[in-house]
Amino acid sequence: QVQLVESEGGLVQPGGSLRLSCTASGFPLDNYNLGWFRQAPGKEREGVSCISATDDSTYYKDSVKGRFTISRDNAKNTVYLQMDSLKPEDTAVYYCAAAPLGYAVMSYYCTYQRVMTNWGKGTLVTVSS
Repeated sequence: QVQLVESEGGLVQPGGSLRLSCTASGFPLDNYNLGWFRQAPGKEREGVSCISATDDSTYYKDSVKGRFTISRDNAKNTVYLQMDSLKPEDTAVYYCAAAPLGYAVMSYYCTYQRVMTNWGKGTLVTVSS
């Protein structure tokens, strides 16, 4: 069965850190560009960060630059999102997603979500004191 499974999110205080992981089963991630997306209450889902399968180039949404880091471990079939200096506005359901190789610019995948072919079910991250 082809699926992506995110790690459990949780409640984090402002300024805190959390690392999300997403592990694939049923298909190898090394031929897929990967991304993290989020949907805050009452808002549309947005691309947070994406990483290339070929050269590990990355894209970050402006509001998370310098605070979030995306990485991948193909040997573990896993993609990570390290989130530091968390803010209340980072509260959202976070999804990982994968897309077959295609364009080389990662902003494309984070911007045009419809190209992502496989999605996790999401995990809730709440940033609050």
